[in-house]
Amino acid sequence: MRKFVLIPAVLALGTTAAFAQGTNPEVEDTEGPNMVIEVADAEGNSKGTMVLDLREDLAPNHVARLVELTEQGAYDGVVFHRVIDGFMAQTGDVANGKQGEDTSMAGMGGSDLPDLEAEFSDTTFGRGTVGMARAADPNSANSQFFIDLAPAQFLDGQYTVVGQLIEGWEVLDSIKKGDAAANGAVEEPDYMLDVSIQGAEEEGA
Repeated sequence: MRKFVLIPAVLALGTTAAFAQGTNPEVEDTEGPNMVIEVADAEGNSKGTMVLDLREDLAPNHVARLVELTEQGAYDGVVFHRVIDGFMAQTGDVANGKQGEDTSMAGMGGSDLPDLEAEFSDTTFGRGTVGMARAADPNSANSQFFIDLAPAQFLDGQYTVVGQLIEGWEVLDSIKKGDAAANGAVEEPDYMLDVSIQGAEEEGA
């Protein structure tokens, strides 16, 4: 089993914690589709909705994967298994991360679809940037993704940027944080209650 992780928590926290909350970048909705995620706590209570602008211009193959899995319903019920305050919230393990099931292996798997070749770009990782998680091999992204809680330029050029949060900053910040000593592992994590795809035009942006 592979483990899809990013920079260890100890490194991330030292550079980004000061930017974790409150300073939202100016963002715009591009022509790509939007991924709409309703977040719920462990008891199923809705915490609100986040809207991610998926960047087909930067990573068309990765965007296509997110859209495909969303339309299959694969992301519905998947937990935010790794959340590090001042860094990022990670989710998307459709094999091991379903709410209400055994999630002890969440973060170790992906979908039945083949891994994707990296689509690195010059786009920097800022607050709200959506990136694809991967294992040691740069070409191992599959279904897992993360949303930055704070700027994380140390990820630039090493992970595929696949989108940007454009709505729901307070929902992002409210996602239950994990134990920094356990590299962000979350007990009774929040999860994606419902995930859908909408075109940019349909969002009225």
